[in-house]
Amino acid sequence: MFSQLLSSLFGSKNETGRSKWLEQKLHSIPPGLRILDAGAGELRNKHLCDHLIYVSQDFCQYDGQGNKEGLHTGNWDTSKVDLVCDITEIPEPDASFDVILCSEVFEHIPDPLKALEEFSRLLKTGGKLILTAPFASLVHFAPYHYATGFSRYWYEYHLPRYGFKIEELAPNGDWFAYLEQELMRLPQMTRQYGDWSWPISYLVSLVGGLYFLLRGKRLKASELACFGWHCLAIRC
Repeated sequence: MFSQLLSSLFGSKNETGRSKWLEQKLHSIPPGLRILDAGAGELRNKHLCDHLIYVSQDFCQYDGQGNKEGLHTGNWDTSKVDLVCDITEIPEPDASFDVILCSEVFEHIPDPLKALEEFSRLLKTGGKLILTAPFASLVHFAPYHYATGFSRYWYEYHLPRYGFKIEELAPNGDWFAYLEQELMRLPQMTRQYGDWSWPISYLVSLVGGLYFLLRGKRLKASELACFGWHCLAIRC
């Protein structure tokens, strides 16, 4: 109950920031263009693409339970996905999409560079790639969790190698926001893992929450860490 109260007070800055950015970018795309939602999962971003010709793709092997290690959703419905296939081998012709959206998927791909190569093939010249991936992330959807730490330097190094020009690269949150998120998660984690001192964790979260309320929006530390980077790139 108290954990839910903390969550309602401080929210999920990770998801809130990402959703706001995606909404802005997707709504700015002219109507009628063809978009691929790569790694679409439960199609949570489909409603942002009502003005576009929407095609979803996913490998559809995660069931919400995984190997029961790390964080899981419990249920996961991918029955409405259009293209069930590997993200590195999508059965569509070259240059068949105007836009590709790939949000919080790269950590679940054994070789994300192969996915970038496939996106380069599928996008028209001048097409847009809207990409987000975690810099700081707990293990989730295991065993389909292979990496984290996608820094700005990862984007800046690899995207030009696959024919993309970065138009925007923006951090989602910073080190302080990440610390706040994990402090709010502390009571849940201590109880889940049977820590005898779990009652103290509620006090720690409460004091931490008060600190962040009083701190307000001060200097950012995104160069040190963030939830992840938001990237908008153009296919050259």
